[in-house]
Amino acid sequence: MEAVSLSHTGFSLPLHRYGYHELGLYSASSSLLPMNAFRGLQYSSSLHEQANLRKAAQHYCYSSVIRKCVGVSSCYLTPNENPYNLFSGKRNPRSIIVRSELAKMGTHEVGYPLSEVPLSSKIRGTCFYATTAITAIFLFMLMLVVHPIVLLTDRYRRRIHNTIAKMWASLTVAPFFRIKYEGLENLPAPNSPAVYVSNHQSFLDIYTLLTLGRSFKFISKTAIFLFPIIGWAMFMMGVVPLKRMDSRSQLDCLKRCMELIRKGASVFFFPEGTRTKDGKLGAFKKGAFSVAAKTKVPVVPITLVGTGSIMPAGSESILNMGSVKVLIHKPVIGSDPEALCNEARNVIADALNFSYLMWNICIFDKS
Repeated sequence: MEAVSLSHTGFSLPLHRYGYHELGLYSASSSLLPMNAFRGLQYSSSLHEQANLRKAAQHYCYSSVIRKCVGVSSCYLTPNENPYNLFSGKRNPRSIIVRSELAKMGTHEVGYPLSEVPLSSKIRGTCFYATTAITAIFLFMLMLVVHPIVLLTDRYRRRIHNTIAKMWASLTVAPFFRIKYEGLENLPAPNSPAVYVSNHQSFLDIYTLLTLGRSFKFISKTAIFLFPIIGWAMFMMGVVPLKRMDSRSQLDCLKRCMELIRKGASVFFFPEGTRTKDGKLGAFKKGAFSVAAKTKVPVVPITLVGTGSIMPAGSESILNMGSVKVLIHKPVIGSDPEALCNEARNVIADALNFSYLMWNICIFDKS
């Protein structure tokens, strides 16, 4: 059968279950996603394998993303412009270039220039914030009433507060986008402390993660605690404050996280430190993995796909159509922070690459 080589970010993913022999991946730039194949582009050598490919693409892509990515353009290049054939080591006779906005998932460039943002996205953004504000007011009152009981009976995990936060997040996002979960069986038991880590694409990441219903403590900038209602609720939930440029505050934050874990609570880190601006997975800081190694608890990697295209970083006033996928990976255990960091990042990066790959295959199938 024919093998397809897709260029993306430097990982190799075998897909035998979907009729592939092997996929070789190498670096590409911006929104140009080169796709190389023997004798042009061939997905498989039989109708049966093509059907398997379409089934896989439909499983991993979202209809809203397909609608946004109409107008795919392609062209043929000479061998000199693309000298690599990852399977034979020789130059390909030709290659196909596909311009796809999926290569910029999660960035401010993913949808439209700010001046061309559709009116519907702006209206959806306004409705989203109105919904979250109204919901927060009522649920904050409930949180305020039960707070003394929580401090007396569950000072560290604060499960009642986290249940209220899950209600708030679920009620807010339900009218606007759907969340699909995979790997829920990999979540540790609710009473088992762990360090959770995830990629960070969008303001919507917090809403998405709260819908999991786990009693973990986020790390947040101290300035956010001053926000009415939301900031006060975060304080009551036991969110850990952090001053980003203050080394003493960073040390206190890590100590606080270790204390919470030893008391039975879990903590959540975005190891990139901030939301991605270019759609690429950033370098991971090792703080979260040092906490896990010293407290001997598992690291649970989570991959978020789609939040960056719905509400791109830097464009928090708009809300596009779309769906979100949450992939919970198997916990990683170890005593070496650097090894834990590398393993968790590789798992998340592979999952992101695989999702983007499936989306682009889906585009070809539709075109």
